[in-house]
Amino acid sequence: MHSSLMPRLKHQHLDPLYLRKPVRTSLYRYLRLRCLTLSRGTAMHDSRSPEPSHPSDTTSDTPDLSDVRDESAEAAPWRMDLPWLGRAVFVLSIVICFAHLYFNTLSTLSELWVSALHFGLFGLLCALTIPMITPASDGAKRWVLGVDIMLGLAALGCGLYLIGFEDALYDRGVVFSTADWVVSIAAVGLILEFARRTTGWFIPVLCLIALTYVAWWGKYVGGVFNFPGLTWETVLFRSFIGGEGMLGSIARISWSYVFMFILFGAFLVKSGAGDFIIDLARCAAGRFKGGPGFVAVFASGLMGSVSGSSVANTVSTGVITIPLMRRAGFPARFAAGVEAAASTGGQLMPPVMGAGAFIMRPTLKCHT
Repeated sequence: MHSSLMPRLKHQHLDPLYLRKPVRTSLYRYLRLRCLTLSRGTAMHDSRSPEPSHPSDTTSDTPDLSDVRDESAEAAPWRMDLPWLGRAVFVLSIVICFAHLYFNTLSTLSELWVSALHFGLFGLLCALTIPMITPASDGAKRWVLGVDIMLGLAALGCGLYLIGFEDALYDRGVVFSTADWVVSIAAVGLILEFARRTTGWFIPVLCLIALTYVAWWGKYVGGVFNFPGLTWETVLFRSFIGGEGMLGSIARISWSYVFMFILFGAFLVKSGAGDFIIDLARCAAGRFKGGPGFVAVFASGLMGSVSGSSVANTVSTGVITIPLMRRAGFPARFAAGVEAAASTGGQLMPPVMGAGAFIMRPTLKCHT
C-alpha cells in the first residue's frame, strides 16, 4: 500500500518532510499518506476555483507537522537566553517532574505538605520564567531578575516553613507568632503575584475583594450580604495553613490529576502518538470546509478520551492545531477559542473523565 501511493505522492510534489519520520505500523503509515492525498486534492480543487476562498476554506497552505510544531505564538522570555538560567530551569523542571511522580506513587507525606511543596516549586519556576515586568535596559533586567529569584526562593521557603512549623503552631493553640504572620502574608501575596503574571489582574483583584470582604468591609454591607467578619489571623490561617484555601482541594487536584495528565500529554506528543491522533482527525475532516477547525475538534475529542483534563488536552493538541488553524487563515483569537472550547468538551469524553468530576464528587457525596 505504501509503495502504491509513492508514485502518486511524487507526482503531486508533496513535501518529503512528511516521509522522513519512520512509522511503526502500516495502519499509521496509511493514515498519514491518505491524509496527505486528501489535503492535496482539496488544495488542487480550491486552486481551480475562480471564487475567492474564505480563511476557513484554505487547506492548501496547511504545512507539515514539523513546521507547525516549531511555530510559537509568543517569543520566549528574554531571560531564557541566559545559559545558566536555562540550565537551572531545566534542572528544576526535572526535579519537579520526579517529585510529583514520587508524590503520586510512593509518598507518605500529608496532602497539606505535598500541596505546600507543589506551591513552592511551581512558584520558583514561575518566578524564573515569567518576569515581574519587562524592562528595557540591561541593568534593569538584571535587577528584575534578582528580585524574581528572591521571590521564587521566598515561595519555596514559605512551603518549607509550613512543613517545619505546622506542629508548633498547633501546640500554641493556633495562635500566630510573628514568623507565622510574616510567612502567611508573604505566601498569600506571592500567589496573587504569580496569578497576576500568568492570568492577568482579574483573578488577583477578585481574590483581594473576597479576602477584604471577609475580614473588613463585609460587616458594613447591609441586607443579605452582611457578614460579621473574621479576624485577619483566622483569614490567613484558612488561606494558607488550614488546608481550606490555596492549599486545599484545588491544590490537591493540581498536583495529582492535572499535573499527571499534563505530563502524560507531553510524553504523548513527544512519542509520536499525538501525530497519530492529529493525522487521524485530518484524514476524517481535512477535505471539508474549515478543515483545520474540524481537525482541532476531533483531535481534542480523541485526546480528551484518554487524558480527561482540559488543560492537558489543550497543551498536547493545541501546540499543533492552533498553529495549523493560524496557517490556514483563522484569526489567532478564534483559533485559540476553538481549541479551548473543544478541549473543554473533550474532557467529558469517556472512558477517562475530567478533573471537574473529582471536584464535584465531594459535594455530591455530601448530599447523597
